[in-house]
Amino acid sequence: MQPVRVSLLSVFLGAGLLPGQTDAAAPAAVKLAVSANQLFALADAALARGDEAVARKAYKALMDDPSQDVRLEARFRLAMLEIKHRNWTAAAVLLREIVDERPNATRARLELAGVLDHMGDKEGAWRQVRAVRSAGLPPAVARLVDRYSEALRARLPMGGSIEIAIAPDTNINRATRSSTLGTVLGDFEIADSGKAKSGIGLSLQAQAYRRLPLGSDASLLARVSGSADLYGRSEFNDVAADFAVGPELGLGHDRLQLEFGLTQRWFGQKPFLRSARVAGTMSHALGARTLLRASGSAALVDNRFSDLQDGKSYAGQVGIERALSPTTGLALTGAVSREALREPGYSTGGWRTGLTFWRDLGRMTGTLAVEIGGLHADERLLLFPHKREDRYRRLSIGATFRQVQFRGFSPLVRFSIERNRSSVEFYDYRRARTEIGLARAF
Repeated sequence: MQPVRVSLLSVFLGAGLLPGQTDAAAPAAVKLAVSANQLFALADAALARGDEAVARKAYKALMDDPSQDVRLEARFRLAMLEIKHRNWTAAAVLLREIVDERPNATRARLELAGVLDHMGDKEGAWRQVRAVRSAGLPPAVARLVDRYSEALRARLPMGGSIEIAIAPDTNINRATRSSTLGTVLGDFEIADSGKAKSGIGLSLQAQAYRRLPLGSDASLLARVSGSADLYGRSEFNDVAADFAVGPELGLGHDRLQLEFGLTQRWFGQKPFLRSARVAGTMSHALGARTLLRASGSAALVDNRFSDLQDGKSYAGQVGIERALSPTTGLALTGAVSREALREPGYSTGGWRTGLTFWRDLGRMTGTLAVEIGGLHADERLLLFPHKREDRYRRLSIGATFRQVQFRGFSPLVRFSIERNRSSVEFYDYRRARTEIGLARAF
């Protein structure tokens, strides 16, 4: 183990560790070589006296040690201090740095799961537990993970998340590039305002939630979330806000979440859509590494632009997420939807299926997602010669770079392309979108 060169003054000053020191004669900074074991022992002694400041300085000095084992141990001990003081973001960043360097660090992943759960990210917490189980654990360690999982179920966190990005977009209004629209009366010319527009916008997504205890394995979850795509031309701004509340129930190893929700959407600074829904989600573990999730919802829809598009909507989704290893995973989803609106020409049935793959490459996480789908209308609108029939494709690739971190955020880059082929030109469009911004670093 190589010695660490540190300033004894910067580490020990005020700790009572320099013999002969007086207020009148403070020593000059002295550069000495001390071993990592000596610094760890010094930190332990400082903690025994209740002097966390000295322990923190020692751990931070050890985080520059040439030995990976020493660096990771120092990060872990510093993370434990942050957890003690409920500094969840600082702890999460340190623990994530550990598992980036050593994916099979079981204890660090479990502690990270606990921190994420305290921050309200229950899905992220369980993802870390599944990553631990994917490594193939000895029986004694597996039992420890099971006990930790039970403790995780009992926690009732609060928290939130935010993502912000600059988003160049070739089609900010998802509109056609065609100049004409085929109708039973002939071709109509589409006004410029109805054609595809490109632009650079600001993309925002945020969520905050709180769980309140209702019993031994039940809680009340309240959630507020919002999203916004904001552009220089305000007529294309797309903003949505959602509030949901309902119980979460533990049913053995399963979990049932029920909610009542309200959604308000604005487009072009004007109220566009209001809806009220009831929904339910059931999560079921399929072994140690796989999670099955099924959800369904029913909603009343009030379209503020057109009364003909008022009505009811229904949706169902099934998803399977599996940890392939501590650093890789994938998720497969399938969804169906039904909109029963006042005008049969606007009433539709649709389906989508998607596959998402992610992999940690050191301190970078890369994602690749593919989605396909279809949609058909009940009847044709009187103006159009055909019923609406759509075929949808989307490809997305992205990465988060945790090598750079500021106050718990790291840079992200995401690129996606969409193609919707439709029998009605008005719904036929192409879109390419790039997002460059900040996301959570853990």
